[in-house]
Amino acid sequence: MGDVVDALRSSVARLQALVAGLSENQFAYPAYPREWSVADVLSHLGSGAVIMERRMQDALAGTTPPDDFAPTVWDEWNAKGPRAKVLDGLDADRQLQTRIDHLDVPARERFRFSLGPIVTDFEGFVGLRLNEHALHSWDVAVVFDPAAGLAAESVPHVVDNLALIAQYTAKPSGASKTVIVHTIEPVRHFGIGLQPDRVTVEPTDSASPPDVEMPAECFIRLVYGRLDPQHTPPLQADAATLDE
Repeated sequence: MGDVVDALRSSVARLQALVAGLSENQFAYPAYPREWSVADVLSHLGSGAVIMERRMQDALAGTTPPDDFAPTVWDEWNAKGPRAKVLDGLDADRQLQTRIDHLDVPARERFRFSLGPIVTDFEGFVGLRLNEHALHSWDVAVVFDPAAGLAAESVPHVVDNLALIAQYTAKPSGASKTVIVHTIEPVRHFGIGLQPDRVTVEPTDSASPPDVEMPAECFIRLVYGRLDPQHTPPLQADAATLDE
């Protein structure tokens, strides 16, 4: 499947190259989440990089950041102008990646990170950043290329983390059923458990006949709320099931 650190490094380089070609006027364009500009997305990634670097440092030291650390960082970045949001965001993104790249094997092996109900090792920690980075990079890329896709290197890692994000993003429809999803590129098999009070996304048996077949990238964007009619490639599913 490849290394998650390599995938994140590729995503960082891809975003740097994309933004390098933009004008300052384009920094103000609405991103995929229309309430955010391109500069706001870069600010979000930048402030997130600052926070993750501090959390990485504290995890290695066995300490925790002050409760007001993240809100203080958000306030600082929200006050920046569009140009600073973009340039500082790219700098913070590179700095976090450099810190990740330079962490030696013994430190990676002893690394443990916890945040609320999430407890993970080094690979899982980097995976959390990759999830965010890949999707928000797409939020910018699709502004300038409606056919843009997620970085191919990130897809196998992000698709295997969908159970984690779905418990926060999925909303019950009132139905009680299981929808079987098969993906390609890479091949994966999921059962979406719809219940009146919750939704789960879990790996399932490959022998289960699928209700929906789609590229893994499409399923990722569906779970993250980014598979609208204008950004949905051809796939095998009836409209009612896909809407549900």
